[in-house]
Amino acid sequence: MNILLGVTGGIAAYKSLLLTRLFVKAGYQVQVVMTAGAKEFIQPLSFQALSGNPVRDSLFDQNQEAGMGHIELARWADQIVIAPATAETIAKLRMGRAEDLLGTLCLVTDKPIMVVPAMNLLMWSNDATQENVSQLKQRGFDVLEPEEGEQACGDIGSGRMPEPQAIFDYVQQKIAQKAELEHLFLKGQSFWKDKRVLITAGPTFEDIDPVRFIGNRSSGKMGFALAEAAQKLGAIVTLISGPVQILPPPHIERVVDVRSADQMFSAVQKHYADSDYFISAAAVADFKIEHKLDKKLKKQAQETSFSLSLVQNVDIVAWVAQQKNRPFVIGFAAETDHVLDYAKEKLARKKLDAIIANEVGEGAKGFESDVNQVTLMTLNTVQTFAEASKKSLGFQLLSAIQELRSECVGSN
Repeated sequence: MNILLGVTGGIAAYKSLLLTRLFVKAGYQVQVVMTAGAKEFIQPLSFQALSGNPVRDSLFDQNQEAGMGHIELARWADQIVIAPATAETIAKLRMGRAEDLLGTLCLVTDKPIMVVPAMNLLMWSNDATQENVSQLKQRGFDVLEPEEGEQACGDIGSGRMPEPQAIFDYVQQKIAQKAELEHLFLKGQSFWKDKRVLITAGPTFEDIDPVRFIGNRSSGKMGFALAEAAQKLGAIVTLISGPVQILPPPHIERVVDVRSADQMFSAVQKHYADSDYFISAAAVADFKIEHKLDKKLKKQAQETSFSLSLVQNVDIVAWVAQQKNRPFVIGFAAETDHVLDYAKEKLARKKLDAIIANEVGEGAKGFESDVNQVTLMTLNTVQTFAEASKKSLGFQLLSAIQELRSECVGSN
């Protein structure tokens, strides 16, 4: 396993010496790339002594670039780790800048990139930095968030680079997850190839008037991750998405954008019969406005409250499960409490083949988050998945669904 360690210009660069030693002791091959700022804090010779390899610090190294050395270096790496990653480095990565060797390597590689931010607490909390980090996450960068504690400037708060052992353990965990995903990918390719998969994702918005609506916090990330995983495994994917703030995965066969539950139901009615699998990951509103207004609802003088008359929407996943020509149906149960109990009740009542239960509400998991922790249930089985990125869970869940389907077919 080849690790390319990018070191940028922050006082935490000294910790990267210890990180290099941990990688080497574990048997990894390590190449270190330093920015100009990093060399103001640490001498390249220190990294060379620990890694056993010359440090690369220039895009225009005549000894290397005669053979397009930066491209060869990018191909050599199995994993790129940037630690510490300064606010400036994160901004450059977000913009796709290629003004130095490290930035160029990150543009020319298709290998996983892990970013370990380290900076002053105000820099870290700044809206610009948070937006840059969010964009990197959406592009597939793995970000190990900084720790809280005393900083070199004397401030106390979030922004400290994690200790080398914590970074090393995190890299080890990600490498293991990647190996497992590759195993799942190879196992699933022949099964999912040319299977027709219909997936709903995101929220629905139920309009009150031309200005206001009732909605929920679903981001669509879990449904999009399932769609992306299915497409990469060779499935023919139709993705029906409510209003979300993320782009659909590339190369999806068909993407249908909807707003309301009625529109989503119409789209599902159109496509379900041609599908082998229906995964209902959308957070569909249970109710809609009985009489939607065509003009803005005005507040009346002295009015301190008002009420809305709601009527129930069609339960889309239950409707599909009732059809004679239905696909294999997997629902979702997003709950704030008694998660498994409520999910099991929905599974039975709606006559689903399986249901995926996850806890939502406050915290890092569920709605709007990049990570999730879920449980896949049938009437006879319960399989819980450890907290992981939604992209990783997409492959894990499809592998588990593959096993369920194979068992159903084998028992008939």
